[in-house]
Amino acid sequence: MKVHSTNYADVLITPSPDSKATLGPVVPKSGSIGAMQYDRLSAGPYAMTSDELIIAVLATRKDIPESDWPAFQAEYFSKGQPCLRVSPLVKTMGWALHHDSESRVALVDVASARFAALMADDSIRKIHGMRNKRA
Repeated sequence: MKVHSTNYADVLITPSPDSKATLGPVVPKSGSIGAMQYDRLSAGPYAMTSDELIIAVLATRKDIPESDWPAFQAEYFSKGQPCLRVSPLVKTMGWALHHDSESRVALVDVASARFAALMADDSIRKIHGMRNKRA
């Protein structure tokens, strides 16, 4: 069985061009997918890959016991899945997501010096979050 992945290495996902967050990042509504991603990334920057984050959030929402996550992950990634470019964090809430050289991900405030440094680093590929609407 082929395993697909949403992991990137040395990539900065910037907010979607049509993100509604115009005055800086928005903290997501409690209980939402965005909030669950935000909580995990805030608690542990660069602690998990995109695949691990997606599985942790989906499995938690579906009440799947952590002991069953490896099987859930194998089944989930047996076909292509959307990456974090579709995360509400970048699509609507104005956050950026940085994937380091080991594919671990961190939340980045677009108003921060960290974001400016990542944007200036030519070794890091920049891609926009997916648009909310077709152009």
